[in-house]
Amino acid sequence: MFSQYDTLDWIVFAAYGAVLLATGWFFNRRSANSQDYFLGGNSMPVWVVAISVLATSQSAATFLGGPDQGYRGDLSYLTTNIGAIIAALLVSAFLIPRFYQHKVYTVYQLLEQRFGESAKQQAGIMYLFGRVFASGARLYMAAIAVSMILFGNFEASSVVWSIVLMTAIGLLYTVYGGIRTVIYSDVVQCVVYVSAAILVIYFLLEAIPADLPAIVSALQAPAPDMESKLSLFHFDLDFSPSGVFNFWSIMTGFVLLNVAAFGLDQDMTQRVLTCKNAKEGSKAMLFSVVMVIPVMFLFICIGLLLFIYYQRPDIMSQSGSLEGTPNFQGENVTIFMYYVLNQIPAGVKGFVTIGIIAAALSTLNSGLNSMASVLVQDIYRPYQLKRNVNHAEKHYVKAGQIAMIIVAVALAAMACLCYYWQQYTDMPLLQFALSVMVFSYSGLLGVYLITLFSARGSKNSVTAALVGGFVSTLFMQPYVMQSVLPSEYHFSLGFTWQLCIGTAISTLICWLGKAQTKQNDQLQPAVSS
Repeated sequence: MFSQYDTLDWIVFAAYGAVLLATGWFFNRRSANSQDYFLGGNSMPVWVVAISVLATSQSAATFLGGPDQGYRGDLSYLTTNIGAIIAALLVSAFLIPRFYQHKVYTVYQLLEQRFGESAKQQAGIMYLFGRVFASGARLYMAAIAVSMILFGNFEASSVVWSIVLMTAIGLLYTVYGGIRTVIYSDVVQCVVYVSAAILVIYFLLEAIPADLPAIVSALQAPAPDMESKLSLFHFDLDFSPSGVFNFWSIMTGFVLLNVAAFGLDQDMTQRVLTCKNAKEGSKAMLFSVVMVIPVMFLFICIGLLLFIYYQRPDIMSQSGSLEGTPNFQGENVTIFMYYVLNQIPAGVKGFVTIGIIAAALSTLNSGLNSMASVLVQDIYRPYQLKRNVNHAEKHYVKAGQIAMIIVAVALAAMACLCYYWQQYTDMPLLQFALSVMVFSYSGLLGVYLITLFSARGSKNSVTAALVGGFVSTLFMQPYVMQSVLPSEYHFSLGFTWQLCIGTAISTLICWLGKAQTKQNDQLQPAVSS
């Protein structure tokens, strides 16, 4: 154990640990009230929030999956940012002003203004359900990488210890300081994993015996029958999972996906709500979308350079050629992890290790605070008020800390479950982790579209829409179709198209509800305001 690390790696580990301790001590100031604990007192600077949103949108899946996308595909993944920019503009125009106008702690409190408390709680529970699965799966993927690097194996005990280690660090770092600590820690983690990516690119360029023009030329003509790996746009109308990065998918499914991520997912929207006002919150969101593009490009470039390193022996003089799928102890791994385990030099290996941990911690810390805020503000506080129990704000800060511990245990348990899930089923975990929020997003998008742009809908149709969006998305999964449909009726649909269909179904279901006529309908649709 740890035998693969040199003295230089341990110096890097020690420096990272010192940075965590120093920043944790500096930012972990106890919050005086729940508004401070969950919203940072609405005093966070725009640039800090923008970097936090960027870090939250990235994860260990990006750290490991970005290079793999570049190695196996091309630059088309970058064009998904077109959908992200359109979505950020829509959220800035229609949602963020409403959140600040109604002074909400969570995005789901907006539904309470229109449909009552039950709608808010149901939407919050739908978010919690999806986030436990998504963040737990991402935590597991990071744990696999950390287990390979720290312990040198895939054994269950090593993976579990890696999960416990990362969960404990994330929890201890954020439980006292609240969202302010989470946001500033996101900045630190973002700097770490982006620096790690730049360092890997530098060493790959040093290892490839060709100048940059020659590398670009090789990527433009990678093999006699291969398309350029520098292609950005694909206009073919492909509805299968392999076509999710084409232009039509980006302009439809990815716009919806990012509207949900930026405006309906407490994990990211909570950061925007910590700004002083709606204008600054919108700026932070738009800046984060712009910053994602170069960061995403860095990780894809790692994959492109790894393609040259392993698949162009004519350039590498046979020294780095690789045939077949890379594996570690008989288990398939991403090309990036293969390179880290076999080729990366001392010191850089330690830095890449903390880069993976930093990417995982950034996502984990975000989930801990956002899920705790939903548990306390959307479920626990209303329950106490219904019982006519009035607690001081300090009580809800304490409740938030306890909720964060509960969430940490749930995420760690889900990550451990994913280990056995992957071992004994054929379901691809990476695909599940990247698309699982579609189950929750379909219903939420339908409900909010009716809330913002129609006077129709009721608390019963909200419930039906949330369930309908989830069930329709579930029905489109291959493993469900194989169980309930004859083989001739099976079809394969990319998750962006699943989101489009699920959203359309949930919107229709919510629209069928009887129009609100109560005097307490405080949230008027945007079309009539």
